[in-house]
Amino acid sequence: MRLTEEQEELRSAVRSLLGRREGAAAWRPLTEQIGAAGLAVPEEYGGAGCGALEVHVVMAELGRELSPVPYLGSAVLAVQALLSSGDKAACEEFLPGLAEGTATGAVAWAEQGAWDPEAAVRAEAVPGPDGGTWRLTGTKEHVLDGASADLLLVAARAPEGVSLFHVPVDGAGVRRSAAVALDGTRDLARLDLDAAKGRLVGTAGEGGRVLRHVLDLGCAALAAEQVGAAERCLELTVAYAKERVQFGRPIGSFQAVKHRLADAYVLVESGRSAALGAAFAAAEGSAELSRRAAVAKSACSEAFSTVASEMIQLHGGIGITWEHDAHRYFKRAHGATQLLGTPAWHRRRIAAGLGLT
Repeated sequence: MRLTEEQEELRSAVRSLLGRREGAAAWRPLTEQIGAAGLAVPEEYGGAGCGALEVHVVMAELGRELSPVPYLGSAVLAVQALLSSGDKAACEEFLPGLAEGTATGAVAWAEQGAWDPEAAVRAEAVPGPDGGTWRLTGTKEHVLDGASADLLLVAARAPEGVSLFHVPVDGAGVRRSAAVALDGTRDLARLDLDAAKGRLVGTAGEGGRVLRHVLDLGCAALAAEQVGAAERCLELTVAYAKERVQFGRPIGSFQAVKHRLADAYVLVESGRSAALGAAFAAAEGSAELSRRAAVAKSACSEAFSTVASEMIQLHGGIGITWEHDAHRYFKRAHGATQLLGTPAWHRRRIAAGLGLT
């Protein structure tokens, strides 16, 4: 599994840009100069017509910098929800803005900490009196960039089953509130709906199918982010081990430290293989996507958490101060582990797919 020369050039361009633009200020040049927001959007809707491998490259670089830009929630989850819905009118209406980065989208389906596309959805949708709109009632949690998104796609249970709806962000009965999260570099929101008006996206009862595909693609993208961040943790820790002197020699020369760094390297490379496997499956439209995405999310979550913990331990006292970035990576690691489902939940998905449960 190797990336092409063009994909490596994309990586170089994104890394260079993120080195010059920090935090949220990177979003506009990412979208305007590189076209990152529209990489996975078909050309007919104003995008570049690329795919999961290009998204993998961007997500890995965003992970290295712990970038707070709304890429995962908007350019991955929202874009893929629209495309998977098969609703051409909705795609024509919303995808051009998402591709340009002039608008951002959010997909709301998690409830009470659960991400299962079917079982997690308890919010209800009932047909409105005019026959063209629906009324949605319920609460959504962990909505990526949901407090600032221009487009809200909400999963709710209609009489036909789980369905996807467009809910106007400023509509009556819609209340968005920023959530206080452990990871301060990731914006999450709570969405409360009280008979809020919504418009069906796609076919009623097909929301579960759409969300399962979105979950797989989201996990593949998030795994890439986790690997990029873990790689950066290891780089910083190796550099510190070379320069920190104890007992008259760099701490990196001690065998115990070497072993821990070697173990961290194995975790990073194993995670990279898993993340690439999921990205290639997504790019090829493979039937293995669900399994590979679950493997990647599970493996990369645990790899990132372990390497971030080692970063703190091997930095010693400076590693537990606010002045050092170690705590930021540690918090991102634990937040990302919960996002889109825990490793344990994804392993249960794998076991179920193999007929082991």
